Amino acid sequence: MKYARVGAALAVFAVVASACGGSAATTAPTTAASTAPSTAASTPASAAASKGTLKIGTELPMSGGETANGVPTQNGVKLLIKQVNAAGGVGGYQLDINPQDDAVNGVHDPQQGATNMQTLVADTAVIGVVGPFNSGVAKAEIPIGNAAGLLQCSPANTNNGVTQPPEGDKYRQANPTKISYIRTATPDSIQGPSMADYMYNDLGVKSVYILDDTETFGVGVGDTFQAEFTKLGGTVVKRDSAPKTTTDYTPLFTSVAGQKPAGVYLAGTTPSGMGLALKQGRTVPGFEKVPFGGPDGVADLGPAGTEGGTITVAGAAAHDVYGTVGAVHDVDATFNDAYTKEFGQAPGAYSAAAYTCAQVIVAALKAAIDGGAADPAALREGVRANATNPATTFDTISGKFAFDKYGDNQNPYISFYKTDMTANPAAWVYVKQQAFTDPNK
Repeated sequence: MKYARVGAALAVFAVVASACGGSAATTAPTTAASTAPSTAASTPASAAASKGTLKIGTELPMSGGETANGVPTQNGVKLLIKQVNAAGGVGGYQLDINPQDDAVNGVHDPQQGATNMQTLVADTAVIGVVGPFNSGVAKAEIPIGNAAGLLQCSPANTNNGVTQPPEGDKYRQANPTKISYIRTATPDSIQGPSMADYMYNDLGVKSVYILDDTETFGVGVGDTFQAEFTKLGGTVVKRDSAPKTTTDYTPLFTSVAGQKPAGVYLAGTTPSGMGLALKQGRTVPGFEKVPFGGPDGVADLGPAGTEGGTITVAGAAAHDVYGTVGAVHDVDATFNDAYTKEFGQAPGAYSAAAYTCAQVIVAALKAAIDGGAADPAALREGVRANATNPATTFDTISGKFAFDKYGDNQNPYISFYKTDMTANPAAWVYVKQQAFTDPNK
Protein backbone atom coordinates (compact mmCIF):
# COMPACT_ATOMS: atom_id res chain seq x y z
CA MET A 1 0.00 0.00 0.00
CA LYS A 2 1.27 3.41 -0.92
CA TYR A 3 1.86 6.03 1.73
CA ALA A 4 0.87 9.57 0.91
CA ARG A 5 0.59 12.88 2.66
CA VAL A 6 -1.75 15.73 1.89
CA GLY A 7 -0.16 19.11 2.47
CA ALA A 8 -3.02 21.57 2.03
CA ALA A 9 -1.52 25.03 1.57
CA LEU A 10 -4.98 26.53 1.42
CA ALA A 11 -6.58 29.64 2.84
CA VAL A 12 -9.17 29.00 5.54
CA PHE A 13 -11.93 30.11 3.19
CA ALA A 14 -10.67 28.20 0.13
CA VAL A 15 -13.95 26.71 -0.98
CA VAL A 16 -13.57 27.42 -4.70
CA ALA A 17 -14.76 24.57 -6.91
CA SER A 18 -13.89 23.53 -10.43
CA ALA A 19 -15.80 21.28 -12.79
CA CYS A 20 -16.00 20.10 -16.37
CA GLY A 21 -19.15 20.81 -18.34
CA GLY A 22 -22.72 21.31 -17.16
CA SER A 23 -24.88 24.37 -16.80
CA ALA A 24 -23.92 27.16 -14.46
CA ALA A 25 -27.12 26.74 -12.49
CA THR A 26 -26.40 23.16 -11.44
CA THR A 27 -22.65 22.74 -11.84
CA ALA A 28 -19.73 24.58 -10.30
CA PRO A 29 -17.84 27.08 -12.50
CA THR A 30 -15.48 25.73 -15.17
CA THR A 31 -12.57 27.87 -14.02
CA ALA A 32 -9.63 26.09 -12.42
CA ALA A 33 -9.58 25.54 -8.68
CA SER A 34 -7.57 28.05 -6.72
CA THR A 35 -5.91 28.36 -3.35
CA ALA A 36 -7.18 31.93 -3.10
CA PRO A 37 -10.14 32.72 -0.85
CA SER A 38 -13.56 32.41 -2.43
CA THR A 39 -15.51 35.50 -3.40
CA ALA A 40 -17.52 35.01 -0.23
CA ALA A 41 -14.48 36.25 1.63
CA SER A 42 -14.30 39.47 -0.36
CA THR A 43 -17.98 40.42 -0.24
CA PRO A 44 -18.49 43.59 1.82
CA ALA A 45 -20.03 42.77 5.17
CA SER A 46 -22.66 45.46 4.65
CA ALA A 47 -24.05 43.51 1.70
CA ALA A 48 -24.01 40.16 3.47
CA ALA A 49 -27.50 40.32 4.94
CA SER A 50 -29.22 41.92 1.97
CA LYS A 51 -30.79 38.63 0.89
CA GLY A 52 -31.42 37.20 4.34
CA THR A 53 -30.13 34.10 6.07
CA LEU A 54 -29.59 30.53 4.90
CA LYS A 55 -28.80 27.62 7.20
CA ILE A 56 -26.52 24.62 7.33
CA GLY A 57 -28.15 21.91 9.40
CA THR A 58 -26.23 19.54 11.63
CA GLU A 59 -27.55 16.11 12.56
CA LEU A 60 -25.22 14.58 15.13
CA PRO A 61 -25.24 12.80 18.51
CA MET A 62 -24.67 15.66 20.93
CA SER A 63 -25.38 14.45 24.45
CA GLY A 64 -24.50 11.86 27.08
CA GLY A 65 -21.85 9.34 26.09
CA GLU A 66 -21.91 10.67 22.52
CA THR A 67 -20.64 14.11 23.51
CA ALA A 68 -17.05 13.24 22.63
CA ASN A 69 -18.16 12.47 19.08
CA GLY A 70 -20.87 14.99 18.31
CA VAL A 71 -19.78 18.23 19.96
CA PRO A 72 -16.32 18.61 18.37
CA THR A 73 -17.79 17.55 15.02
CA GLN A 74 -20.48 20.22 15.17
CA ASN A 75 -17.88 22.76 16.27
CA GLY A 76 -16.16 22.33 12.93
CA VAL A 77 -19.34 23.53 11.21
CA LYS A 78 -19.79 26.40 13.66
CA LEU A 79 -16.27 27.59 12.96
CA LEU A 80 -16.77 27.65 9.19
CA ILE A 81 -20.08 29.51 9.51
CA LYS A 82 -18.54 32.13 11.79
CA GLN A 83 -15.61 32.67 9.43
CA VAL A 84 -17.75 32.93 6.29
CA ASN A 85 -20.09 35.43 7.96
CA ALA A 86 -17.17 37.51 9.22
CA ALA A 87 -15.85 37.62 5.65
CA GLY A 88 -19.15 38.89 4.25
CA GLY A 89 -21.33 35.83 3.77
CA VAL A 90 -22.12 34.05 0.51
CA GLY A 91 -23.61 35.94 -2.43
CA GLY A 92 -25.54 38.35 -0.23
CA TYR A 93 -26.63 35.75 2.35
CA GLN A 94 -25.48 35.26 5.92
CA LEU A 95 -25.28 31.72 7.29
CA ASP A 96 -26.74 30.21 10.43
CA ILE A 97 -26.94 26.71 11.91
CA ASN A 98 -29.93 24.47 12.58
CA PRO A 99 -28.55 21.95 15.10
CA GLN A 100 -30.20 18.60 15.79
CA ASP A 101 -29.27 15.94 18.36
CA ASP A 102 -29.97 12.28 17.55
CA ALA A 103 -28.82 10.91 20.92
CA VAL A 104 -31.51 9.40 23.12
CA ASN A 105 -30.48 8.56 26.67
CA GLY A 106 -26.93 9.40 25.67
CA VAL A 107 -26.70 7.05 22.67
CA HIS A 108 -27.32 7.72 18.95
CA ASP A 109 -30.79 6.66 17.85
CA PRO A 110 -31.85 6.07 14.21
CA GLN A 111 -35.51 6.95 14.80
CA GLN A 112 -34.59 10.23 16.46
CA GLY A 113 -32.30 10.90 13.53
CA ALA A 114 -35.17 10.34 11.10
CA THR A 115 -37.36 12.72 13.08
CA ASN A 116 -34.59 15.32 13.07
CA MET A 117 -34.16 14.96 9.33
CA GLN A 118 -37.85 15.67 8.82
CA THR A 119 -37.37 18.84 10.87
CA LEU A 120 -34.45 19.92 8.71
CA VAL A 121 -36.33 19.19 5.49
CA ALA A 122 -39.24 21.32 6.71
CA ASP A 123 -36.96 24.31 7.35
CA THR A 124 -36.79 25.86 3.88
CA ALA A 125 -33.78 27.95 4.86
CA VAL A 126 -31.66 24.79 5.27
CA ILE A 127 -29.66 24.27 2.07
CA GLY A 128 -27.47 21.41 3.27
CA VAL A 129 -26.86 19.18 6.29
CA VAL A 130 -23.63 18.03 7.90
CA GLY A 131 -24.20 14.56 9.36
CA PRO A 132 -25.15 12.12 10.60
CA PHE A 133 -22.25 10.63 12.51
CA ASN A 134 -23.37 6.99 12.69
CA SER A 135 -24.12 4.57 9.85
CA GLY A 136 -27.30 3.15 11.39
CA VAL A 137 -28.70 6.66 11.70
CA ALA A 138 -27.72 7.38 8.09
CA LYS A 139 -29.80 4.47 6.82
CA ALA A 140 -32.87 5.93 8.54
CA GLU A 141 -32.23 9.44 7.20
CA ILE A 142 -31.12 9.01 3.60
CA PRO A 143 -34.60 8.13 2.24
CA ILE A 144 -35.94 11.35 3.79
CA GLY A 145 -33.22 13.56 2.37
CA ASN A 146 -33.40 11.83 -1.01
CA ALA A 147 -37.16 12.36 -1.27
CA ALA A 148 -36.76 16.04 -0.43
CA GLY A 149 -33.62 16.67 -2.47
CA LEU A 150 -31.75 17.97 0.59
CA LEU A 151 -28.00 17.37 0.54
CA GLN A 152 -26.36 15.58 3.44
CA CYS A 153 -22.60 15.40 3.85
CA SER A 154 -21.43 12.98 6.51
CA PRO A 155 -17.98 13.56 7.95
CA ALA A 156 -17.93 10.28 9.83
CA ASN A 157 -20.08 7.29 8.88
CA THR A 158 -18.34 4.50 7.05
CA ASN A 159 -20.61 1.47 6.50
CA ASN A 160 -20.40 0.49 2.82
CA GLY A 161 -24.11 -0.23 2.50
CA VAL A 162 -24.99 3.39 3.27
CA THR A 163 -23.98 4.44 -0.23
CA GLN A 164 -22.84 1.48 -2.31
CA PRO A 165 -25.10 -0.95 -4.20
CA PRO A 166 -26.95 -3.14 -3.87
CA GLU A 167 -27.96 -2.06 -0.35
CA GLY A 168 -27.41 1.64 -0.94
CA ASP A 169 -29.91 1.66 -3.80
CA LYS A 170 -32.88 0.94 -1.52
CA TYR A 171 -32.32 4.17 0.41
CA ARG A 172 -32.74 6.26 -2.76
CA GLN A 173 -35.97 4.87 -4.13
CA ALA A 174 -37.78 8.24 -4.26
CA ASN A 175 -35.13 9.75 -6.56
CA PRO A 176 -32.83 6.90 -7.61
CA THR A 177 -30.92 9.02 -10.14
CA LYS A 178 -30.42 11.98 -7.80
CA ILE A 179 -27.75 11.41 -5.18
CA SER A 180 -28.38 13.59 -2.14
CA TYR A 181 -25.92 11.94 0.25
CA ILE A 182 -22.15 12.33 0.16
CA ARG A 183 -19.47 11.61 2.72
CA THR A 184 -15.90 12.69 3.23
CA ALA A 185 -15.23 9.68 5.48
CA THR A 186 -13.46 6.57 4.20
CA PRO A 187 -15.75 3.49 4.09
CA ASP A 188 -15.35 0.30 6.10
CA SER A 189 -14.12 -1.63 3.06
CA ILE A 190 -10.93 0.33 3.74
CA GLN A 191 -11.12 1.13 7.47
CA GLY A 192 -11.45 -2.44 8.71
CA PRO A 193 -8.70 -3.88 6.50
CA SER A 194 -6.37 -0.96 7.27
CA MET A 195 -6.38 -1.80 10.99
CA ALA A 196 -6.02 -5.50 10.19
CA ASP A 197 -2.91 -4.64 8.17
CA TYR A 198 -1.60 -2.36 10.92
CA MET A 199 -2.08 -4.89 13.72
CA TYR A 200 -0.68 -7.81 11.71
CA ASN A 201 2.29 -6.08 10.07
CA ASP A 202 3.13 -3.06 12.23
CA LEU A 203 2.31 -4.48 15.66
CA GLY A 204 3.14 -8.10 14.88
CA VAL A 205 -0.20 -9.38 16.17
CA LYS A 206 -0.92 -12.77 14.56
CA SER A 207 -4.05 -13.79 16.48
CA VAL A 208 -7.00 -11.72 17.65
CA TYR A 209 -10.27 -11.81 19.51
CA ILE A 210 -13.01 -9.72 17.83
CA LEU A 211 -15.89 -8.18 19.76
CA ASP A 212 -18.61 -6.24 17.93
CA ASP A 213 -21.53 -4.21 19.28
CA THR A 214 -24.22 -5.77 17.00
CA GLU A 215 -24.85 -2.42 15.29
CA THR A 216 -24.62 -1.58 11.58
CA PHE A 217 -21.25 0.09 11.88
CA GLY A 218 -19.70 -2.37 14.30
CA VAL A 219 -20.73 -5.52 12.46
CA GLY A 220 -19.66 -4.09 9.11
CA VAL A 221 -16.22 -2.90 10.18
CA GLY A 222 -15.73 -6.13 12.12
CA ASP A 223 -16.49 -8.17 9.01
CA THR A 224 -13.98 -6.31 6.85
CA PHE A 225 -11.31 -6.43 9.58
CA GLN A 226 -11.81 -10.17 10.01
CA ALA A 227 -11.66 -10.89 6.28
CA GLU A 228 -8.41 -8.98 5.80
CA PHE A 229 -6.76 -10.30 8.97
CA THR A 230 -7.33 -13.91 7.95
CA LYS A 231 -6.27 -13.12 4.38
CA LEU A 232 -2.95 -11.85 5.73
CA GLY A 233 -2.45 -15.15 7.57
CA GLY A 234 -3.73 -14.15 10.99
CA THR A 235 -6.01 -16.23 13.22
CA VAL A 236 -9.32 -15.04 14.66
CA VAL A 237 -9.54 -17.21 17.76
CA LYS A 238 -13.14 -16.14 18.44
CA ARG A 239 -15.68 -13.47 17.61
CA ASP A 240 -18.48 -12.36 19.90
CA SER A 241 -21.34 -9.88 19.55
CA ALA A 242 -22.69 -7.94 22.51
CA PRO A 243 -25.41 -5.26 22.37
CA LYS A 244 -24.98 -1.84 23.93
CA THR A 245 -27.19 -2.88 26.85
CA THR A 246 -24.40 -5.20 28.06
CA THR A 247 -23.11 -4.25 31.50
CA ASP A 248 -20.56 -7.01 32.09
CA TYR A 249 -18.13 -8.01 29.33
CA THR A 250 -15.89 -9.98 31.67
CA PRO A 251 -17.41 -13.41 30.90
CA LEU A 252 -16.79 -12.90 27.18
CA PHE A 253 -13.10 -12.20 27.71
CA THR A 254 -12.81 -15.00 30.25
CA SER A 255 -14.24 -17.53 27.79
CA VAL A 256 -11.53 -16.79 25.22
CA ALA A 257 -8.56 -16.13 27.52
CA GLY A 258 -7.39 -19.74 27.31
CA GLN A 259 -6.81 -19.37 23.58
CA LYS A 260 -4.33 -16.56 24.30
CA PRO A 261 -5.13 -14.08 21.52
CA ALA A 262 -2.28 -11.66 20.91
CA GLY A 263 -4.65 -8.74 20.40
CA VAL A 264 -8.27 -7.59 20.49
CA TYR A 265 -10.31 -5.73 17.88
CA LEU A 266 -13.25 -3.74 19.27
CA ALA A 267 -15.67 -3.41 16.36
CA GLY A 268 -18.02 -0.64 17.39
CA THR A 269 -18.09 2.61 19.31
CA THR A 270 -17.29 3.60 22.86
CA PRO A 271 -20.89 4.79 23.54
CA SER A 272 -22.25 1.43 22.36
CA GLY A 273 -20.15 -0.44 24.89
CA MET A 274 -16.65 -0.76 23.52
CA GLY A 275 -15.16 1.62 26.10
CA LEU A 276 -16.61 -0.44 28.94
CA ALA A 277 -15.48 -3.64 27.20
CA LEU A 278 -11.94 -2.29 27.10
CA LYS A 279 -12.03 -1.37 30.78
CA GLN A 280 -13.42 -4.71 31.91
CA GLY A 281 -11.44 -6.79 29.43
CA ARG A 282 -8.16 -5.57 30.88
CA THR A 283 -9.07 -7.14 34.23
CA VAL A 284 -9.07 -10.65 32.75
CA PRO A 285 -5.72 -12.50 32.98
CA GLY A 286 -4.09 -12.59 29.57
CA PHE A 287 -5.51 -9.27 28.39
CA GLU A 288 -3.65 -6.93 30.72
CA LYS A 289 -1.02 -5.87 28.18
CA VAL A 290 -2.11 -7.01 24.72
CA PRO A 291 -2.85 -4.31 22.14
CA PHE A 292 -6.48 -3.39 21.54
CA GLY A 293 -7.45 -2.00 18.14
CA GLY A 294 -10.59 -0.20 17.08
CA PRO A 295 -12.17 1.96 14.41
CA ASP A 296 -13.10 5.63 14.65
CA GLY A 297 -15.90 4.87 17.07
CA VAL A 298 -13.18 4.00 19.56
CA ALA A 299 -10.53 6.47 18.38
CA ASP A 300 -12.52 9.57 19.29
CA LEU A 301 -9.25 11.48 19.96
CA GLY A 302 -10.63 13.00 23.15
CA PRO A 303 -8.07 13.36 25.97
CA ALA A 304 -8.71 12.11 29.49
CA GLY A 305 -11.60 14.03 30.96
CA THR A 306 -13.60 14.26 27.73
CA GLU A 307 -17.18 13.27 28.52
CA GLY A 308 -17.92 9.89 26.95
CA GLY A 309 -14.40 9.56 25.51
CA THR A 310 -12.59 6.23 25.36
CA ILE A 311 -9.73 7.29 27.64
CA THR A 312 -12.20 8.74 30.15
CA VAL A 313 -14.42 5.66 30.16
CA ALA A 314 -11.62 3.08 30.28
CA GLY A 315 -9.26 5.01 32.56
CA ALA A 316 -5.91 3.32 33.14
CA ALA A 317 -7.04 0.40 30.94
CA ALA A 318 -6.75 2.65 27.86
CA HIS A 319 -3.04 1.91 27.46
CA ASP A 320 -1.85 0.24 24.24
CA VAL A 321 -4.99 1.09 22.27
CA TYR A 322 -4.69 1.79 18.55
CA GLY A 323 -7.37 3.32 16.37
CA THR A 324 -8.23 4.39 12.85
CA VAL A 325 -10.02 7.51 11.67
CA GLY A 326 -11.42 7.66 8.15
CA ALA A 327 -10.15 11.14 7.42
CA VAL A 328 -7.03 13.09 6.57
CA HIS A 329 -4.92 14.10 9.57
CA ASP A 330 -2.65 16.60 7.82
CA VAL A 331 -5.16 19.41 7.35
CA ASP A 332 -4.27 23.05 6.85
CA ALA A 333 -2.60 24.22 10.08
CA THR A 334 -4.69 27.38 10.06
CA PHE A 335 -7.72 25.24 10.85
CA ASN A 336 -6.17 23.68 13.93
CA ASP A 337 -5.06 27.08 15.20
CA ALA A 338 -8.44 28.70 14.56
CA TYR A 339 -10.36 25.80 16.14
CA THR A 340 -8.20 25.76 19.26
CA LYS A 341 -8.53 29.51 19.67
CA GLU A 342 -12.31 29.42 19.20
CA PHE A 343 -13.14 26.44 21.43
CA GLY A 344 -10.21 26.27 23.84
CA GLN A 345 -9.23 22.73 22.95
CA ALA A 346 -7.79 20.72 20.07
CA PRO A 347 -10.10 19.48 17.30
CA GLY A 348 -11.83 16.12 17.67
CA ALA A 349 -11.51 13.17 15.31
CA TYR A 350 -13.99 14.59 12.80
CA SER A 351 -13.91 18.35 13.46
CA ALA A 352 -11.89 19.02 10.31
CA ALA A 353 -14.00 16.60 8.27
CA ALA A 354 -17.17 18.41 9.34
CA TYR A 355 -15.57 21.76 8.47
CA THR A 356 -14.70 20.22 5.08
CA CYS A 357 -18.33 19.16 4.56
CA ALA A 358 -19.43 22.71 5.35
CA GLN A 359 -16.86 24.04 2.87
CA VAL A 360 -18.33 21.81 0.18
CA ILE A 361 -21.85 23.04 0.97
CA VAL A 362 -20.76 26.69 0.84
CA ALA A 363 -18.92 26.20 -2.46
CA ALA A 364 -21.95 24.41 -3.94
CA LEU A 365 -24.19 27.23 -2.68
CA LYS A 366 -22.00 29.89 -4.28
CA ALA A 367 -22.11 28.02 -7.59
CA ALA A 368 -25.90 27.82 -7.39
CA ILE A 369 -26.18 31.56 -6.69
CA ASP A 370 -23.76 32.38 -9.50
CA GLY A 371 -25.92 30.22 -11.78
CA GLY A 372 -29.02 32.28 -11.02
CA ALA A 373 -30.72 30.25 -8.28
CA ALA A 374 -32.68 32.58 -6.02
CA ASP A 375 -35.68 30.98 -4.29
CA PRO A 376 -35.16 28.45 -1.47
CA ALA A 377 -36.11 25.40 -3.56
CA ALA A 378 -33.72 26.35 -6.36
CA LEU A 379 -30.90 27.04 -3.91
CA ARG A 380 -31.41 23.69 -2.19
CA GLU A 381 -31.42 21.83 -5.50
CA GLY A 382 -28.41 23.77 -6.76
CA VAL A 383 -26.42 22.80 -3.67
CA ARG A 384 -27.38 19.13 -4.08
CA ALA A 385 -26.59 19.02 -7.80
CA ASN A 386 -23.28 20.86 -7.54
CA ALA A 387 -21.98 18.88 -4.58
CA THR A 388 -22.85 15.46 -6.00
CA ASN A 389 -21.48 16.05 -9.50
CA PRO A 390 -18.53 13.62 -9.87
CA ALA A 391 -16.84 16.13 -12.20
CA THR A 392 -16.66 18.76 -9.48
CA THR A 393 -13.51 19.10 -7.37
CA PHE A 394 -13.54 21.08 -4.14
CA ASP A 395 -10.47 22.69 -2.58
CA THR A 396 -10.73 22.27 1.19
CA ILE A 397 -8.57 22.31 4.30
CA SER A 398 -8.40 18.51 3.92
CA GLY A 399 -7.14 18.67 0.34
CA LYS A 400 -9.05 18.22 -2.90
CA PHE A 401 -12.37 16.43 -2.69
CA ALA A 402 -14.62 14.95 -5.35
CA PHE A 403 -17.42 12.44 -4.88
CA ASP A 404 -18.14 9.45 -7.08
CA LYS A 405 -21.49 8.37 -8.51
CA TYR A 406 -22.46 6.83 -5.17
CA GLY A 407 -21.48 9.89 -3.14
CA ASP A 408 -18.24 8.46 -1.75
CA ASN A 409 -14.99 10.37 -1.49
CA GLN A 410 -12.80 9.62 -4.51
CA ASN A 411 -9.55 10.13 -2.54
CA PRO A 412 -9.90 8.03 0.65
CA TYR A 413 -7.43 8.22 3.53
CA ILE A 414 -7.04 6.50 6.87
CA SER A 415 -5.22 8.13 9.80
CA PHE A 416 -3.78 5.98 12.59
CA TYR A 417 -3.57 6.94 16.27
CA LYS A 418 -2.54 5.38 19.58
CA THR A 419 -3.11 6.25 23.21
CA ASP A 420 -0.35 7.86 25.26
CA MET A 421 -1.01 7.38 28.95
CA THR A 422 2.20 9.20 29.92
CA ALA A 423 0.84 12.50 28.57
CA ASN A 424 -0.79 14.94 30.98
CA PRO A 425 -3.65 14.52 30.45
CA ALA A 426 -3.56 11.10 28.77
CA ALA A 427 -4.33 11.54 25.09
CA TRP A 428 -4.44 10.05 21.62
CA VAL A 429 -1.34 10.72 19.52
CA TYR A 430 -0.98 10.63 15.76
CA VAL A 431 1.00 7.78 14.15
CA LYS A 432 0.62 8.11 10.37
CA GLN A 433 -1.85 8.60 7.53
CA GLN A 434 -2.14 6.47 4.43
CA ALA A 435 -3.96 6.63 1.10
CA PHE A 436 -5.85 3.57 -0.05
CA THR A 437 -7.80 2.28 -3.03
CA ASP A 438 -11.27 0.93 -2.23
CA PRO A 439 -11.30 -2.80 -3.16
CA ASN A 440 -15.07 -2.54 -3.75
CA LYS A 441 -14.57 -0.20 -6.71
